[in-house]
Amino acid sequence: MPVPTAVEIELTHEQRAHLEKTVRKQTAPQRAVTRARIVLLAAAGVSNREIARRLGCSRTTVVTWRGRFFEEGLDGLPDRPRPGRPRSFSPSAAS
Repeated sequence: MPVPTAVEIELTHEQRAHLEKTVRKQTAPQRAVTRARIVLLAAAGVSNREIARRLGCSRTTVVTWRGRFFEEGLDGLPDRPRPGRPRSFSPSAAS
């Protein structure tokens, strides 16, 4: 059975600048920083297994975000709406 190969990521100058800015941003959510690092390392030719090792996440996580970026570009990196019942109160009411 052949081993699936990782999709090759090529970044435009604008995409690279956006991802690097996200990584440097002090107030960026950690999940956004991790996703940006995954894409930057993938563009540098690092394997999925090595990216997962360096970032301390699962290989499945790396495959997911690498694939989403390949298919949708920067628009694929933010969280998608989740299924289930919507919140019954606003986040500001919780504090």
